[in-house]
Amino acid sequence: MTREKLQHWLLRSAAALVFCGAFLLALPQAATAQDIRGIEACMSEKQIERRTGCLQANIEFLQQSLTKLARELQDKIGAAGRDLAAARAEIAELRSGMAKMNGELAQLKANAEAADSKKKTEPAGNK
Repeated sequence: MTREKLQHWLLRSAAALVFCGAFLLALPQAATAQDIRGIEACMSEKQIERRTGCLQANIEFLQQSLTKLARELQDKIGAAGRDLAAARAEIAELRSGMAKMNGELAQLKANAEAADSKKKTEPAGNK
């Protein structure tokens, strides 16, 4: 590498390093300005009217967020309730089907026992 190319490369590298350093220094201040998205830092306001307006805007934002979350939660609870009702109906249907099958099975067993006892009591010559 020639001396001119090396100087050119070093100059560009230094400029890129300075730019990245400035960007990294500016990043933490921007990131810590707001802890909650949508909430403004009101304590930096000097005028009481502006501070009050900022706090009121924060309260309105939080109320809207709570209302939205409550609505979403109510929708989820409603969906879970509908799913539960459907599951209970299905369980009741399965139970009635099982009771019917148990009744039929008991009847078949009784018929089989009656047929076996009938065969045992018949004389050997009637076959």
